[in-house]
Amino acid sequence: MSDALKHECGIALIRLKKPLEFYKKKYGSAFYGVNKMYLMMEKQHNRGQDGAGFASIKLDTQPGERYISRVRSIAQQPIQDIFAQINERINDDLSKNPEYQDDVAAQKKHIPYIGELLLGHVRYGTFGKNSVESVHPFLRQNNWMHRNLIVAGNFNMTNVSELFNNLVNIGQHPKEKADTITIMEKIGHFLDDAVSKIYKDLKKEGYSKAECSPLIAERLKVGKILKKAAKNWDGGYAMAGLLGHGDSFVLRDPAGIRPAYYYQDDEVVVVASERPVIQTVFNIDFNDVIELEPGHAIITKKSGETSIKQILEPLERKACSFERIYFSRGSDAEIYEERKELGRLLMPKVLEAIDGDTKNSVFSFIPNTAETSFFGMIDTVEEHLNQRKTQAILDGNGKLSAEHVIEILSERPRIEKIAIKDVKLRTFITEDSSRDDLVAHVYDVTYGVIKPTDNLVIIDDSIVRGTTLKKSIIKMMDRLNPKKIVVVSSAPQIRYPDCYGIDMANLEGLVAFRAALALLKDTNNYDVVEEVYKKCKAQVNLKDKDVKNFVKEIYDNFTDEQISDKISELLSDEDVKAEVKIIFQSVANLHKACPKNLGDWYFTGNYPTVGGNRVVNKAFINFYEGNKERAY
Repeated sequence: MSDALKHECGIALIRLKKPLEFYKKKYGSAFYGVNKMYLMMEKQHNRGQDGAGFASIKLDTQPGERYISRVRSIAQQPIQDIFAQINERINDDLSKNPEYQDDVAAQKKHIPYIGELLLGHVRYGTFGKNSVESVHPFLRQNNWMHRNLIVAGNFNMTNVSELFNNLVNIGQHPKEKADTITIMEKIGHFLDDAVSKIYKDLKKEGYSKAECSPLIAERLKVGKILKKAAKNWDGGYAMAGLLGHGDSFVLRDPAGIRPAYYYQDDEVVVVASERPVIQTVFNIDFNDVIELEPGHAIITKKSGETSIKQILEPLERKACSFERIYFSRGSDAEIYEERKELGRLLMPKVLEAIDGDTKNSVFSFIPNTAETSFFGMIDTVEEHLNQRKTQAILDGNGKLSAEHVIEILSERPRIEKIAIKDVKLRTFITEDSSRDDLVAHVYDVTYGVIKPTDNLVIIDDSIVRGTTLKKSIIKMMDRLNPKKIVVVSSAPQIRYPDCYGIDMANLEGLVAFRAALALLKDTNNYDVVEEVYKKCKAQVNLKDKDVKNFVKEIYDNFTDEQISDKISELLSDEDVKAEVKIIFQSVANLHKACPKNLGDWYFTGNYPTVGGNRVVNKAFINFYEGNKERAY
């Protein structure tokens, strides 16, 4: 994605099912879990660069012994910073106490971070200050072991105000109105309630106070707590939690918006946001990693018993398609093929744009995530050329000279590495004219491979705001003096804001929305904007289930092609000499390429939860009123 776009967080949960001595004997270290967690977080570094956090819980500790450890960082390399701190503490303790070296029991008792239950999180903040206090995991402390709660998630809720008010109505006083705090306190409320009820029942049965603690751990029903806590959540989420005594869970939203995968054997239970992370770190087969079903939770009790429970009634499955297009690692076997298919499906439009002239066309991609779609696009170019070669030879009726046949067969797609991002460049000047000149040099280009008679076809995975295209990429491409620049997006036009964890909160930032507004002006239909505003305002006090997405009417009078052409116009400065054509994937082809991830609300406005329509209408109201605040 050429535009800077903050997005998904990543979660990683490891439950070691054997005593630490087992891992020391089999793998040579009691730090097996910590080492695996480091790898899992690094393998999900693509999902978060603003911050990272790690928490661990030790099972079966004695009163007075520390059993919860947590470390968080917002350093430039937060994952490395966290594990450098952990490693420094471990090495310091071992050097001061050499007798711990081969004594796993002593290591567990005295050295922090070594535990059987581990939770990691990588963060990409969608809004708010990037302070360490915003970094997961969050900790809700209590002197009762069972009431300690650690939470980390990949999520965003659309109804935070409602959830906050619910907490106030039951007598709580949350310290801030943030979705993470609100969710944690919601779970914590029902956790407290469940522990209290079990404790009272045990007392009635004649157990002493000291005898109650292990029995509470046995009887606590995590699934029941989650059902009560999550009843009114509206959003996309993969929510992970640890309870102080050793239970753990990961809950996925009912529409399957946010991803979650798990693996278990007799040694470990592992959950992560991405399948290849688990495959790589634990060296297991694709089919051994299972996707957690929407509305379900994977729950592991302190005993090690693991179960999959339905917590919420699943909605129509609308797993995020952006996961497949851009966010998740392309090393996943399914995602790799889906991204290639996205490239293949675009080629008919590309061939039309270049009038079938592959001989005078150079194909490239904008690094790095679009590379796989580029491979799919080139596969289709080669198929097209093979058909043309075959026909040319058949038309020769066996009378072609060997030289002519060789000439026909030698034609190949012209593939070049055209755009190279200068990762060292920083736009340190904020004054507009100076900054624009610096931004224009974020990408370097390869000179000497483009002729004035050439089309330059370059694929990007998605075009959100179009800022980098307009200020940098298209201008840099134009310096190569091509006849035509064709920019291809493997994703459809992004027309609506996201409200489930991707940083697309403002409508006016989306180039497709700006193009539709420009078309309304061109066609003297701009009064539609005020009509939509009035309809959105009329719904402000309605219940979420009754709210409709009226922003769709902004696009209703125009074809996809008209909007694409207007985007081409908006992203081309007057000083760009080449003709510029921008091509987008169709929604139908997106679904064809990614049949398991049909969540397409950013393209269609069809939000998978009732809160989505309220958010898009609020975003439009903010746009109309000139309010720069977020819609959620």
